[in-house]
Amino acid sequence: MTGTHKHRILTLLIAAIWLANGLFCKVLNLIPRHEHIVARILGNDYSRILTVLIGLSEVVMAIWVLTKFKTKLNAIIQMTVVATMNILEFLLVPDLLLWGRLNSVFALLFIGIVYYNEFVLNKNLNRQTKK
Repeated sequence: MTGTHKHRILTLLIAAIWLANGLFCKVLNLIPRHEHIVARILGNDYSRILTVLIGLSEVVMAIWVLTKFKTKLNAIIQMTVVATMNILEFLLVPDLLLWGRLNSVFALLFIGIVYYNEFVLNKNLNRQTKK
C-alpha cells in the first residue's frame, strides 16, 4: 500500500470518527452517555444544548479534516482537544466512560494516528511531490 493510499484511508477514518461521535452520539443523542458526561462536568441545566454544540463542533472538525485546509493546525487542534477531553473525563467521570479509565488508551491511539497521518505520512508525501 502506498503512502498516498494510507494517508487517504487514515484521513477518511479520522473524519468518520469525528462525524460518528459528533452527529450520531451527541447531536442525534444515540448514545445518551455523552450527555450524561456533559451534565456531570458542566451541570444539568444546559447539558443537552451543550452536548449538541459539542457534537456540531465535532461535525465541523470532520469537514475540516476532509477539506485538507491547514492540515498541521488541524492535527494539532485535534490532538489537543482529544487529550483535553479525555484528561477531564479520566479525572472527573471515569464511571461514565465506555471502558472506564482504559478509554485513555484509545484516546492515545487516536492521537497517535492523527500525528502519524499528518506529521509522518503527509510530510513524506509533501517531500515526494517537491522532488
